[in-house]
Amino acid sequence: MPHLILCADDFGLSPEISRVIAELAAEGRINAISCMAVCAGWAEDSALLRGLPDTIQIGLHLVLTGEPPLTAMPRLAPDGRLPAINQLARSAIAKRLPLDEIRSEISAQFDRFIEQHGRAPAFVDGHQHAHVLPGIREIMLAETARRAPGAWVRNCRESFAAMMSRPFRGKALANALHSRGLKRAAALHGLRCNDSFGGHYDFASDYAALFPRFLTKPGAVHLVMSHPGAGDLAGDMIAAGRKREAAALRAMEMRDIAAEHGLEFLS
Repeated sequence: MPHLILCADDFGLSPEISRVIAELAAEGRINAISCMAVCAGWAEDSALLRGLPDTIQIGLHLVLTGEPPLTAMPRLAPDGRLPAINQLARSAIAKRLPLDEIRSEISAQFDRFIEQHGRAPAFVDGHQHAHVLPGIREIMLAETARRAPGAWVRNCRESFAAMMSRPFRGKALANALHSRGLKRAAALHGLRCNDSFGGHYDFASDYAALFPRFLTKPGAVHLVMSHPGAGDLAGDMIAAGRKREAAALRAMEMRDIAAEHGLEFLS
């Protein structure tokens, strides 16, 4: 039976977000957590992951946008903060990225994840899906194959019919466009990817009402991203959406919902 991976992104971004994600995992509401090892709170928050069931996959959420980097990046982050995703994407498409800086930063984020978590990530993805951009993806895949050869990599691409069944399909199509060729490139490194992907929305709509549409037309490994949390972190434009997601996930019987769509949910 195809299975559902329901992943909470942005663990480590704030204590409140990390706490809620860890609680949802302990309650069996999610079965994967993507961690921002770049964030100052990662070292302390990583303790919340200890004791979670072995069925909870813990992965690395590579960060190349919006946050202070771990390494000196005078060309990509001259003011000490990584660029916005639109700026990063434009530079990637134009082949103007400082790939040497990015290689060092990605390696440092792997180091910090493994140092605190004690083992390699079960999967690798990217904040705002920056990991799929040209230039960055090649570095990410090579480093993942070297540091976490058993890991899988998030792919935002799926069948056209599946994408057209999703809410906010424009976001799905845009991310799928950037992800072209990722699964094939990952395979060349001996890495796996998910087969289908959901979770795009506007962070303002009724999350519980939208959720079943994230599960339509699944592949063998169907990945849904989520962003639950709490608190009001300065600059967090989706703080209200995080609270709604957390409340919705706590109320859902995920095994039953997954089964209705022909999916197995293990937590």
